[in-house]
Amino acid sequence: MRWWRRGAAGRLALAALTSLALAACNNSPWPAGAAAENTLYSAVVESSPRHLDPVASYWGQDTPYTYQIYEPPYGYHYLKRPYELIGKTAEAVAKPRYLDRAGQPLPDDAPAEQIAESVYDVRLKPGILYQPHPCFARDAQGRYRYHAMQPGELGARTSPLEFDQQATRELVAEDYVYAIKRQATTRITAPVASIFAEHIVGLQAYRDLVKREDAKLQAGLDPTRLDKPFLDFRRWPLAGVSAPEKYLLRIRIKGKYPQWNYWMAMSFLAPMPWEADAFYAQPGMALAGLTLDRWPVGTGPYMMVEFVKDRRHVMKRNPNYRGEPYPCEGEPADRAAGRLDDCGKRTPFIDTLVSTVEREAVPQRAKFRQGYYDVEVFERTDTGMDYLVAMQDSEATRREYEAKGFRLDRQSGVDAYTIGFNMLDPVVGQGHTPDEQARHRKLRQAISIAIDWEEYSKIFPTKAGVAAMSPLPQALFGSREGTLAGVNPVTHRVVNGRVERRPIDDAKRLMAEAGYPNGRDARTGRPLVLNYDFYQLPTPERKAEIDWMVRQFAKIDIQLEVRATDNNQFQDKVRKGAYQVYMSGWIADYPDAENFLALLYGPNGKTGHDGEGYANYANPEFDRLFEQLRLMDDGPAKQAAIDRMVRLAQQDAPWSFGYFPFASAAVQHWVHNSKPSLMVRDHGRYLRLDVAERQARQAEWNRPVWWPVVVAGLMLAGGVAWAVRRYRLQERLDARGQAVQG
Repeated sequence: MRWWRRGAAGRLALAALTSLALAACNNSPWPAGAAAENTLYSAVVESSPRHLDPVASYWGQDTPYTYQIYEPPYGYHYLKRPYELIGKTAEAVAKPRYLDRAGQPLPDDAPAEQIAESVYDVRLKPGILYQPHPCFARDAQGRYRYHAMQPGELGARTSPLEFDQQATRELVAEDYVYAIKRQATTRITAPVASIFAEHIVGLQAYRDLVKREDAKLQAGLDPTRLDKPFLDFRRWPLAGVSAPEKYLLRIRIKGKYPQWNYWMAMSFLAPMPWEADAFYAQPGMALAGLTLDRWPVGTGPYMMVEFVKDRRHVMKRNPNYRGEPYPCEGEPADRAAGRLDDCGKRTPFIDTLVSTVEREAVPQRAKFRQGYYDVEVFERTDTGMDYLVAMQDSEATRREYEAKGFRLDRQSGVDAYTIGFNMLDPVVGQGHTPDEQARHRKLRQAISIAIDWEEYSKIFPTKAGVAAMSPLPQALFGSREGTLAGVNPVTHRVVNGRVERRPIDDAKRLMAEAGYPNGRDARTGRPLVLNYDFYQLPTPERKAEIDWMVRQFAKIDIQLEVRATDNNQFQDKVRKGAYQVYMSGWIADYPDAENFLALLYGPNGKTGHDGEGYANYANPEFDRLFEQLRLMDDGPAKQAAIDRMVRLAQQDAPWSFGYFPFASAAVQHWVHNSKPSLMVRDHGRYLRLDVAERQARQAEWNRPVWWPVVVAGLMLAGGVAWAVRRYRLQERLDARGQAVQG
């Protein structure tokens, strides 16, 4: 018998050599041949989505799925900025009809105080089909095949795809009626139900009715049980929402509320077929993970086909999707970037979207650099900043990223970070007398000059953005950001056509006029000490930012006392009004100036009103203009109101306007049509892959490294030769250990 059959060491050596050789051939985390498939790979940070039920979904990590699967009536034009609403399942964006208290029609320009109702008649596109799903399947007699399943019939199924029969049906207006009625549910979280109830006629009374009816349904049942009786919203009409025709959705809104159109572009308004609600309400479904929170039912370009919690999620092309065309218009830069090359082509372009949960940033970035993630994180618009900064810090890194062609396009987003002042505070706040108000205003203006947000972006480049001149990001109607007309005259000046921050001497002059020459109270001689309430704990990563802020105040001789707490403690301080200076951020719910200016509206103050206005700013003229603004359609009158409100905010300086963070996603060169945006969440259908380029690049960037195999092979060969000699020697020894002569 030969040595490699008799010796375990030999077999192990052979196995080790084989493993080394195979490892050198391929380090891809995906199955063999994946690079050649029309599949996009991206990461999910840390965990699975919280909710995929459109009533409950309100978190960023939900959006890669909800906006690819569901279709609200409206969406945003993929390329145009400022953002433009367009019909998605609707034929067009509906123009409301106005009615007075007697139900009589009013002209389009009727004063807001005369408008009792705004009626939105949304006409849907016919022929739109839902994805294949067992909830629509019927037997030969026309009865729903899976709506009355018997105990045990569910078996071991954990996915809708495991049911033998799948079917579809057409989208109709009643599906939107049912979806809006579900905002009254008592079964799951409905984060915007109270907002909708303020505006939709009859919804608050409907919520009360559903609560009573559900209590009857569940009377005597264990409240902790997963299986609950089907809450069928078809049983109770809702006054403010109806379907007069098969493809006509009618929504009645209290008074005039132009922002309602934006809500109809959000997943809360996704249609819901009652069949899906009934299917998932059956006994055993929740325990098996068969719920809308995991397995949505939609009309969009993709459908969920794999859900492995906290590990992996896969969406595939919906075979029933109608193929909406790629846009043919955009910004001038879109044509230069090739984002109009697919004009008029049917979407989606990609067959499969795969998301893998990553808990560590280092391996996540490594996979992107190796070409195994096409988009590093599908829904994030900030991942590109890390790569841009790394390119600035290292010439070798810059050459690598440029050679690889990473798409790291940088644009201004629709979010903002500010330093705010509590206007109820006796030192930095509004003040009581005209003299006190003037002095406090000058103090806030001086601080606003001293905080150098341009410098902040240079020192903390991964959080970089455009230094803000106002509360309004550039992509919104009414914003003057990026123009000379929009320059904040309090903090900046224009010199030879160039915008620059005012010198620190201007800030010190204002400090003296405010009664604090050289940072000391002119009456008492005491140094001015202000409290900076930071809503996160001062970890080593955050300490550098906190120290930077302290230095900004020190430039005008103000001592900043940092009071860093966790968010719960900070919120408690804010409710009580026990704070002076704070940092805050805001991401637009919808792209309208009203959504940002509301933060400075007096009745929306945090202390006393429990609104979102942490500054507690209250200016009668600003408030009056805001009440007009919220009822205005885009146009010259709205622009004039915005201009005046911005000037008031600049002069009163309840905020140091901070910065608008850049949007920059990390996208591979072979992914075409990427345009990162926090507003446009349904971008999956617009992306296109060049799989041939991906194959070539992955092969180039991950060439097998053979020298370890060669070295290991030589070492193993030497070991084998030694083992052979030892074996032959042992074969020639007698019982006394002496060589036997052959």
